[in-house]
Amino acid sequence: MALDIAEVAKLDVEPGTLPEKMAAWVIRPEREGEPKDAFQVEEVEVPEPGAFEVIVRVMAAGVNFNNVWAALGKPVSVFGYGDHPEHGHHIGGSDASGIVWKVGPGVTSWKPGDEVVVHCNQASYEDVEVHGLDPLAAPSQKIWGYETTWGSFAQFTKVQAQQLLPKPANLSWVDCSAYGLTYFTAYRMLIDRARIQAGHNVLIWGAAGGLGVFATQLCRASGANAVGVVSSPEKGELVKQLGAVDYIDRNEFKGMMRTGDEDAEAEKARFKESRAFAKQVKSILGDAPDVVFEHVGKATFPTSVFTVKPFGRVVICGATSGYTLDFDVRYLWMKQKEILGSHFANAYECMRANQLMAEGKVRPVLSQAMGFEGVPEAHQMLHENRHSGKITIRVGATDDHEGQTEAGEGAIWAEVGA
Repeated sequence: MALDIAEVAKLDVEPGTLPEKMAAWVIRPEREGEPKDAFQVEEVEVPEPGAFEVIVRVMAAGVNFNNVWAALGKPVSVFGYGDHPEHGHHIGGSDASGIVWKVGPGVTSWKPGDEVVVHCNQASYEDVEVHGLDPLAAPSQKIWGYETTWGSFAQFTKVQAQQLLPKPANLSWVDCSAYGLTYFTAYRMLIDRARIQAGHNVLIWGAAGGLGVFATQLCRASGANAVGVVSSPEKGELVKQLGAVDYIDRNEFKGMMRTGDEDAEAEKARFKESRAFAKQVKSILGDAPDVVFEHVGKATFPTSVFTVKPFGRVVICGATSGYTLDFDVRYLWMKQKEILGSHFANAYECMRANQLMAEGKVRPVLSQAMGFEGVPEAHQMLHENRHSGKITIRVGATDDHEGQTEAGEGAIWAEVGA
């Protein structure tokens, strides 16, 4: 008999007791491919929590591009590492809000019934890097719901206790289900890696995208001045609403984008366009930026290195246009600039960032909430670039407002994109 996924919000057990089975969107090795086919709903056993682990009832789950990769099996299949060889299946989902349902041995800070947001960094408690350096440096470091199974596209998920954060009472389940991966990444990049301060000037690429909307708000909350690069005036108005001083439409400087195939003449023309862009940034901010927020990579990185001021910092967490970077290094060493790599965030950074959400100083930005049945289609939309912003999935939640228990503005609903 087929699963009735319309009933996923209904449970016949109370917190503290797990059912034997649960509904989950599962990827298996033999069906890696298009997300619409790779994700199939199955009835699987509910995992038991091990030492320092927690089982969370998922109320809502955020959609990220990492599980497009998991579905495709590209650039690498997830099934060769993490806990996938042990279980043989992948349940994706690296963002979630939910309710603690059962705790494992050793867990003392959380109890059944607690309302939580889940961050996606996992590491072994036995790695020495976890105790004194940074969990992101641990050899066991993994992104939950991508490099591990038991992600959030299921009625229940299994996480490490250190992944849990108190759910902001001013937000609904849907509101707080989809900011963790991008927001906490932006927080580490700007606050702890680039060390922005009040009065700093910041250039944000893709300011209306999943990372950029939070980078822009963090600049405002920190007293820094941000200029956002966007793809349309409409998105520019959104980033101004989020706190940017102003915006630049990247279509006005198309020639500055590096392809890597430029001959000498083409590179000369490209550099001329980059100089004009840098001049525009400086005219908006009153000075060259102290920090450039990078995640585009190949197309923009030469312009970032050129544009940031002497002794300034370019902080990068990804490379959506290509990860092989080609730039004139003279502008780096002669002006004593810095390039900083950054990857997600540790639990302490996630906690501090989450407090800003609870205080209303930063708000989630969402474009669409779908029912549980929407998991394959949501990932297919991302794969085909048919989405217009951040998508979240209702699992245990039955509407977009459920879970908000204190007054607050909630999420900003907008069609966004870098």
